Amino acid sequence: MTRKKQLSVFTIAATYIGTVVGAGFASGQEVLQFFGYFGLPGILGLVLTTILLAFFGYLILDLGRRLHADSHLPLVRYAGGKWIGTAVDWVITLFLFGGLVTMGAGAGAIFTEQLGLPFLWGSLVMIVISLVTVLTGIAGVVTSISFVVPLLLAAVFGVAIYTIATDPGALLSTLRVYANPGKAPVPFWPLTALLYASYNLVLSVAILAPLGSMSDARRLKIGAILGGIGLGVGATAINLSILTHIGRAANFEIPMIYVAGTISPLARIGYTMVLLAEIYTTAVSSLFGFVARMGKQGTAKYRWITLGAGAAAFGLAQFGFSNLVGTLFPTVGFAGFLLLGSLVYGFIKDRKVKPAVKAREAVLARQPTPAMAFEVAEELAGEGKDGNESN
Repeated sequence: MTRKKQLSVFTIAATYIGTVVGAGFASGQEVLQFFGYFGLPGILGLVLTTILLAFFGYLILDLGRRLHADSHLPLVRYAGGKWIGTAVDWVITLFLFGGLVTMGAGAGAIFTEQLGLPFLWGSLVMIVISLVTVLTGIAGVVTSISFVVPLLLAAVFGVAIYTIATDPGALLSTLRVYANPGKAPVPFWPLTALLYASYNLVLSVAILAPLGSMSDARRLKIGAILGGIGLGVGATAINLSILTHIGRAANFEIPMIYVAGTISPLARIGYTMVLLAEIYTTAVSSLFGFVARMGKQGTAKYRWITLGAGAAAFGLAQFGFSNLVGTLFPTVGFAGFLLLGSLVYGFIKDRKVKPAVKAREAVLARQPTPAMAFEVAEELAGEGKDGNESN
């Protein structure tokens, strides 16, 4: 029997990053709302988020490996039990569909604002190419996502480094005086950091769970750490870029395209193309996670659900990008605390409770029980009686 080829650390990290980044992340709108409005304390929020993403990313990958998961369902049922697991399952499944709708709306917004094309075309093109990718199964999803991620990071870091290097004084003065927490989803930076990590993990668990069954524990751990660091550093670069131009950038739905435009019109066009690619990765991961939960890959049911979900998402995407981002993500972040709590419980159960139970069982196995002692006493009494009779 041939051994199944395992994914590399790079592929694991790149796929993790690719499932999180999308219209909200690469556009800068998420980063602005959850971290930028806090000014300097927002940097601390990004550090906390990086740690959370690396830790929980590894928990999801490792559980997926041990459970041989082909969707997020076995993982949440194991970690949360029947009732909490079912609730988390519904939160994840509905948000995955909502993520697809949001990405379709994001593509439509870019087509309208940056390319001067109809909103309808943008959402239609994005959902159609996502359908084609998902119909190829998990291998096509992983390949498409890991291919796009290096392009995103290069664009983000390129724009950020140039922006900060050409006007470091503006960034430093902003960090000293700027703060507008009233515009954030909640006016408390540690909580927004938790919310940000929470809803991104809800979105990524559908890909990370089956991904965990495709490699070994060491590679999964390193991949999760690198993926969390990559997401944290990328978000920090976006945050600092926006803060450098906070006076104008905060007025745009897609602040990072404005920041890129301060470099040159060519940089603005290039970043727009990268942003569309990142919307694609999140649309693909959202659609695949939703369909994999509803039907087994390779079956007719899987294909029909994929087509039906795409059609429904296209219709709902016409309600607009900013409305969906502003209401859907924070709400799912709070609901996602169920997922984080169940993962922590599962982690403690695996590391503390199960070893303690096994150790107790081992001790009891070595110690005679009252029933065993009674049987031994009876046997000894019988032997003594036989000896007396022979005398």
